[in-house]
Amino acid sequence: MHTETSGGPPARATAREWIGLAVLALPTLLLSVDVSVLYLALPNLSSELGADSAEQLWIMDIYSFVLAGFLVTMGTLGDRIGRRRLLLIGAAAFGAASVAAAYATSAEMLIAMRALLGLAGATLTPSTLALIRNMFTDPKQMGTAIGVWFSCFMGGMTLGPLVGGVLLTNFWWGSAFLLGVPFMVLLLVAGPILLPESRDPDAGRLDLVSVVLSLGAILPVIYGLKTLARNGVQADAVAAVAVGLAVGVWFVARQRRLADPLLDLRLFGNRTIRSSLTIMVLTGIVMAGLSLLATVYMQMVLGFSPLRAGVWLIPQNIAMVVGSMAGPALARRIRPAFIMAGGLTLAAFGLATIAQAGDHGLAAVVVGMVVTALGIGLPMSLITSLVMSDAPPEKAGSAASVMETGGELGIALGVATLGTLGTVVYREQLGEPAGVPADALEAANESITTAVVAAGQLPGEAGAALLDAARDAFTGGMATVAGLGTVVFVLMAVLAATTLRGIPATGDAPAEAPGVPAEPEGDPSSQQPERDAALTV
Repeated sequence: MHTETSGGPPARATAREWIGLAVLALPTLLLSVDVSVLYLALPNLSSELGADSAEQLWIMDIYSFVLAGFLVTMGTLGDRIGRRRLLLIGAAAFGAASVAAAYATSAEMLIAMRALLGLAGATLTPSTLALIRNMFTDPKQMGTAIGVWFSCFMGGMTLGPLVGGVLLTNFWWGSAFLLGVPFMVLLLVAGPILLPESRDPDAGRLDLVSVVLSLGAILPVIYGLKTLARNGVQADAVAAVAVGLAVGVWFVARQRRLADPLLDLRLFGNRTIRSSLTIMVLTGIVMAGLSLLATVYMQMVLGFSPLRAGVWLIPQNIAMVVGSMAGPALARRIRPAFIMAGGLTLAAFGLATIAQAGDHGLAAVVVGMVVTALGIGLPMSLITSLVMSDAPPEKAGSAASVMETGGELGIALGVATLGTLGTVVYREQLGEPAGVPADALEAANESITTAVVAAGQLPGEAGAALLDAARDAFTGGMATVAGLGTVVFVLMAVLAATTLRGIPATGDAPAEAPGVPAEPEGDPSSQQPERDAALTV
């Protein structure tokens, strides 16, 4: 492992670290492939296992529930027992659970294995990012390494539908789960050789009460938001969110009192980390909601099959990879704040283009999504790099877990809030097409999916009128969400340009050890609070 000296520049990574990065990229690639493949496998496995609609939802959702709930705990646990050790434990558990899931004999068994996969997955991402943080101490190299890591995630999203299509065409549904086993075996073999161990030597004991409270805060919020997105406003979903928020307040109060907290709240006192996380969460909210609507648009409005819709989404994933690799390269000469602001502004133009789908159809959506993805890619890898470099090395696992938890919450919030906004606009614009019976109109008001079904059951002109009205209304809802997203992205560009402007380009970065923020240039008011210094020294 690299060592840092207080008087000299950080050590540069060697070939061993770069090969180790390739090993760390495997879990990232796998996790994103695994999610997208399961969507394709769901119909077949549900048929063979006899899973009803409720069980299908749990098969899909239990993974993200458990993953989000345990990210904070696993990130902190890695800081305590060692990030490499936790990574290898998680890899072994993920591989074993994947085999068990592939050969599941009932829906209940598959749900249980998916939960175990979520638990194992919660160990992987924080550990990989924390190890990267400690392996690459040079700012330029760290930015490149994180860009590679982020690109692997997006690359997995691109490869998932293609790999899944090949597997499910030639093999049974369980092959979708076995796909990850060779990756985990390679990680278990190469990890101990290539990856250095790192931990916080003064982390203290793990507070089990805080672990329970973190689960009690995150799980109900994620469950409630997913339920709201799927079923609309219901008392149990609202209650779940309220309970989660209340427990979250209790969790925060306890962390403030503990000498060795599960989550060191002083991380949020660092302005760079705070602004970066805000941008990450808001980006997740907008893009999760819009991506959902764009996918539904292609299938329900344009009539594409799921596979054809997936193919049309590939260009945006490629654009995201290009942006995520270009961001760190540009940051060697240009201040990150300007790159991030420029990328977010470009993304705003992309969203404004999507808002024109009513006039330009598929072209507006595809071009808009590509431009948006390219714009988002520029700041995303930089945000990860800024958070990880500003966090102290001993808190790398905690910082990584906070980012990942924020991402999960952003996705859930985006689907729940912006998905709901799209639905509200859809219902308002649907109106009452001439000749459509009341019962068909009532069904159509539920969603565009039910509208398409109802239109298919109506004769001639009535069916065509309902279908046209529903498609126009849904397009209007998507345009409204894209318009709102445009405003949000412009505001985020301003936030990045103003709050992060003191961070130098990595080519001009001072030689302080990572974790000790450089003094901002020419703006005393933008200096970090004293508690940041206490945290990062």
